[in-house]
This record gives sequence, structure tokens and C-alpha cells, in this order.
Amino acid sequence: MQIPSIPANEDARVAILRSLNILDTLPEERFDRLTRLARRIFNVPIALVSLVDAERQWFKSNLGMEEALQGPRDESFCAHAILSDELLEVPDALKDPRFFDNPAVTGPTGVRYYAGRPLRSACGMRLGTLCLVDTRPRQLSEDEKASLDDLACMAEQEIMAMQMATLDHLTQLTNRRGFEALGRHVLSACQRFGFPLSVVMMDLDGFKEINDTFGHDEGDQALAAFARLLLDSFRGADVVARLGGDEFAVLLSNTSESQARETLRRLDPALDAWNAGSGRGYRLACSAGVYCEQSPGSVDLAELLRKADQVLYESKRSRTG
Repeated sequence: MQIPSIPANEDARVAILRSLNILDTLPEERFDRLTRLARRIFNVPIALVSLVDAERQWFKSNLGMEEALQGPRDESFCAHAILSDELLEVPDALKDPRFFDNPAVTGPTGVRYYAGRPLRSACGMRLGTLCLVDTRPRQLSEDEKASLDDLACMAEQEIMAMQMATLDHLTQLTNRRGFEALGRHVLSACQRFGFPLSVVMMDLDGFKEINDTFGHDEGDQALAAFARLLLDSFRGADVVARLGGDEFAVLLSNTSESQARETLRRLDPALDAWNAGSGRGYRLACSAGVYCEQSPGSVDLAELLRKADQVLYESKRSRTG
């Protein structure tokens, strides 16, 4: 059995998936409707909406294999499918060197055929598949492939609707709701493995003056520009969010306070370069507070945010005092 490779963007991909707050949720008619259609259209015994988490695949919709809520990622056909944007079709798993000895093939399920069309998030991350499974070899016609693509597009629209609920439309950063959902997963992992966890709280200096002088549309442009600088300056695995107004937060897992401050310093030259070349008539600058829990223990996310916000407040007060 061939173990599926890990995508190059794995940290960001899993972060997007978990920010949707969809894993381990109850079945929903909007997804079950699609697997019912798939099973009827293609005359297969099993149709799934499968999401590939860090170490497992989890089924948001499962028709035909209802006894299984999830399975190991190492044995997952779908974990192979998310390595490409193209449909993964396995006409006969017994003749495929990747799958011939897979437990799903040799075990009671008796998988012989698989077709998985990757499901992408709004930003293009491959999160899982809409897939067909049969116990006999077969192959889709071009018309059938187009029909499967249509159903997958519908599934993507449903996922996108969930993602939009956790996305700040102006800056395209995670919003407060998404930050809290994803932050709980990050905090739990750090508590489990004993990793340090750092939070950076920031607000945009002089934002009211930008709004008052240049108008709210320009204020929106300033927020969007600052958000892009944050994404460019922090690491791909860091959770960057706009909590509201001109308030931003970054969650850095397995990161000490000194490492968080070092990462934060990358923002300074980015701001300088933007200010030198923007020609907007104002400068972007921010205040920041860094707080680290070296051993997170039983602390909750709200407490971490409060402590980081207090550091930010004290930093601003010391500058104006």
C-alpha cells in the first residue's frame, strides 16, 4: 500500500479546514442531498463527502458506509486525490499498485472502484473530495465525469458558504468567529504536546485620523493593505485574523515570546516599504502586544486574548506617558 504524500501547503490547508468548524459536526441535508444524487446518477453503492484532516479522513456525508464516521489518512484514497486538482479515478483497485493491498480493498468493504473529485475552498485549498466507491471495476464516461464535476461544484459552494461565515470580507483574513474556532484547535494541540503558544494583538495607529481626513473608503483600503502586510510578514502556519475595526490578532503555535517578537519584527521593513511607495498621503503604523504561555495548561483562548490585549494597552500607555 502506498502512503499518500503530504501537500506542500499542508499547514495552511489544515488551518483553513479547521477554521470552517465543520469537522465532527452532525450530518446536514445540503451535503446528504449531493451524495444521494451521486449514488443515484452513477449507480454506485457508496458516495461520500470526505474531508482530509491532519491524520484522518472524516465524512461529512456518508451514504453506503454509514458504520464509518472516519478513517486513517494513511489508508485514504481521498488523501491521494487532494494531491491534484484533477479527478482521481481508480478503475480497478486490485490492479493499482497504490491500493491493491489497502485494507479498504482487501477487507469487508471490498473497494474495487474509486473516483474522487477534489473539493476546494474559496482560496483554492483542496480540503477533501466528493467521491464514488463501487465494489466492481468500472470507468466513467466523459459525460459522467462532467456530471461528477457539477456535483462537486455544488459541494464547493456549500463549503464556500461556511467559509464566508468565518472570513472578514474586507481584508480576506479570518474573522473573530473563525479565529475563535481555529484558535481552540491550535490551543488544544499545544496543550496536548506541551508546546508554548504566543498571541500578538495589534491595532492600526491613527486609523481614526485616516478615516476623518481621507474618508471611510480610504480607511478600508488602509485596513486591507495592512492585512496583506501581515500575511506576508507572518508565517504560513500562524493564524492571522481581523477581530474587528482596526484590531488584529495573530496566534503562533509552538512559539516562545522571543520567537514571536522576532517574527513580529519582520513587519517593520514591510511597513517601511509600503509607506515609502504607496503615495496615499498617510503612513501605516501599528501598536502591538505579545503574550506567551510557555505551558498553556488549562488556560482558555479568551484569557490569552485578554492578557495579550493588556500587554498592548500597557505598551501604548508607556509610549504616551
